[in-house]
Amino acid sequence: MLRVLISRRWLGALAAATGFAVAAFFLGQWQWHRYEAKAARADRINTHYSAQPRSLTEVLGTTPMPLSQEWTRVKATGRYAVDRTLLVRNRPYQGTYGYEVLVPFTVSGGGTVMVDRGWVVNAKTAESAPSVPAAPTQQVTITGWLRRSEPSLGKSMPQGQLASINLGEASRQVGSPVLGAYVDLEVERLADGTAPPRPTALEAPDTDLGPHQAYAFQWWMGMVGGFVLVWFGARREYREGLPEPGEPTSTARVPRPRRTRIWDEEDG
Repeated sequence: MLRVLISRRWLGALAAATGFAVAAFFLGQWQWHRYEAKAARADRINTHYSAQPRSLTEVLGTTPMPLSQEWTRVKATGRYAVDRTLLVRNRPYQGTYGYEVLVPFTVSGGGTVMVDRGWVVNAKTAESAPSVPAAPTQQVTITGWLRRSEPSLGKSMPQGQLASINLGEASRQVGSPVLGAYVDLEVERLADGTAPPRPTALEAPDTDLGPHQAYAFQWWMGMVGGFVLVWFGARREYREGLPEPGEPTSTARVPRPRRTRIWDEEDG
């Protein structure tokens, strides 16, 4: 059996099986890291999403918010800078693309935070502006969830539009510094307790972990698959080279002729 395995053909097959095992290991690692990232995100959402809101000024400063604080539920009172509203292009909502409406919010006590008030559908033509419910000009109390700045897409956009919710680009557009995260709006209330008209509220975050953990285990279990195929193939070749009972043994094991089956003779 060993003589068969160390032949050039089967050594090549063993090398291919080893290469597949290494690739399967790293593919399993990649799927496992994706699972861990989704599990950590789901844990952050489940921890913060329905918690009692905290004061925004106690949680958020001018430095970028750490990932561990994402989806923290916060509350703040202040005023919108309605004349500096920004539209974020190509944002999906239930399978349809439109804009998210980003408005600077000056917090009572200091600081400006960008607030994502929600989603509006595209206009009928690319040249037309979408219909956007205006933010209130009077003092308002907002409740929402903190989100981290998105990566820049490196696109040159018209004034008043963004390609992503990148806080550096938003700050340059509105002409003033902004705090280190933005607020995904849950609800806003005027002083009399009423809720002003607003764009469509964004969908709740997805906490599904997906199939990545199962895929990781499948890749790792599949690491032995190539070696199993090599073993059975070499074993079959070795057994075909063995002499029939009663035949003299030979060191040069020549494979036995293929047996003719009864139906083969009848077909002939």
